This record gives sequence, structure tokens and C-alpha cells, in this order.
Amino acid sequence: MKLILFNEVLLPTQLKYGVRLIGRWQTTLNEDTSEIFAMWEYDSLEQYDEIESKIKSDVEHVSKVQQRLDAIGRDRLQEALLKDIKQEFFTTTVKREQTILKTLI
Repeated sequence: MKLILFNEVLLPTQLKYGVRLIGRWQTTLNEDTSEIFAMWEYDSLEQYDEIESKIKSDVEHVSKVQQRLDAIGRDRLQEALLKDIKQEFFTTTVKREQTILKTLI
């Protein structure tokens, strides 16, 4: 369920507006709980704010998210799937051309 929401709804819209996905990883903490870590690259915090605004204003995207949440069950999602959401912003300490991301320049 969670992968469908991410892969078929969230990711395509993020990419449409220029977000660059570095990677997304999941670990199982116990039978009922998994932790997901996604790393996205933006040129600046201002670009992040601009893209987030575009995504939230994208009527088709919002409709797809609402449909998917209804299919999953909003109460179940809030109680079981999304216990703790954190957003942290990092600044690189290594030039992009010194990483494997250099091929994406």
C-alpha cells in the first residue's frame, strides 16, 4: 500500500516539478512498524519552498493523494502508518562532482 502511494502518486509529481530523488530506504523495526528514509536534492531551501507550493497547488496530484488515502483508510494511515514524520535539511560538505551524483550534472 505505502509503495503504491509513493511510487504511483507522490514520486511522479515530485519529479514533474524538478525534485531529484537521491534514494529511499526502508527498515523493519518490528512486525508492525517500518521506518522509511528518503533523501531528496534541491538547489536551495527557496527551491524546496517553490516546489512544495506547486505540488500543493496541483489539483490532479491532490485528488490522487486523496483517493489513495481514502483507499488505504485515513484513520488506519494516521494511527499505524504515519507515526512520526520528520523533515531535515542538510548542506553538503562535498562538491557534487566528487560524488556518484556527478553523472547527473
